[in-house]
Amino acid sequence: MTEIEAEIKTEITVGLIRDLLRDQHPDLAELPLREVEGGWGNQMWRLGDELAVRIQRMDTGPDHQLKERRWLPLLAPRLPLPIPVPVRSGAPSERFPKIWTVMTWVPGLPLDHGSITRGEHAADTLAAFLRALHVAAPADAPVDTAHGTHPKDCTDGFDQFFDSVDADAIGSDAADVRAVWDDAVAAPAWAGPSVWVHGDLHPANVVVADGTLAGVVDFGDLFVGDPAWDLAAAWVLLPAGASARFFAAYAEADEATVRRARGLAALKSLFLMLMGQNGDRGLPGGKPAWGPAGRAALDRVLSERATRFHE
Repeated sequence: MTEIEAEIKTEITVGLIRDLLRDQHPDLAELPLREVEGGWGNQMWRLGDELAVRIQRMDTGPDHQLKERRWLPLLAPRLPLPIPVPVRSGAPSERFPKIWTVMTWVPGLPLDHGSITRGEHAADTLAAFLRALHVAAPADAPVDTAHGTHPKDCTDGFDQFFDSVDADAIGSDAADVRAVWDDAVAAPAWAGPSVWVHGDLHPANVVVADGTLAGVVDFGDLFVGDPAWDLAAAWVLLPAGASARFFAAYAEADEATVRRARGLAALKSLFLMLMGQNGDRGLPGGKPAWGPAGRAALDRVLSERATRFHE
């Protein structure tokens, strides 16, 4: 049995969550509790109407949750969309050897189970959120050497995704996808300050309501670096035709940043397509719906050749 398979077989049940709460936060232990579908590194359980328990599943270390515990309370007050905020900490114990966190619940439907029908509103909303997030971070903010770097440093990852996705899913677009990536690799590097970056904006990590974006979740990859990693969401999250509106509203992305973002959107699209392929293989983060979402995002990357949308 591989390490991943062993982790998947770890049984996290309502009884376990209930016992952990009784041991460490008994005042919350009798609130209604139900599993939230999805999650990869961490599993979510809805706790009452306003809270959720975030508990380690695939994550082998506590870094992601510790990062959220430290930084999200500081970021949340200045962001224009709700994000989860840690309110209680769960420590490892004999009952469960990993950490867990009680967080505020962000209402809405995950985008991989919903849709955006108000494209212009969603573009403006996403731009406002990222403008507020993309500010210079303090000196002790987290740096991630696997993210936030130039696309040229991620070529091995791109090649792995490209080669692993079913060839029929990419079809005749293979050369164009490569060209988008090569253009991102050739683009000048980010020359601005290292800013806060969510780092993992894809359809399962945002929620929608009333046809538009209503919240952002899962900040486990939060780091400081190149904002292009988040600007890729213009194609990954927003419907066709919305990227120009997004970049006009964001107003701070030069041509090189848009080129890097577009290449990273291709990378993220391939990731979604690959996870969609794994949706029937027992992987908790692999979902059949992610394949079509990734292919649709890739179509937007190839068809919407965004350039500079501001003066």
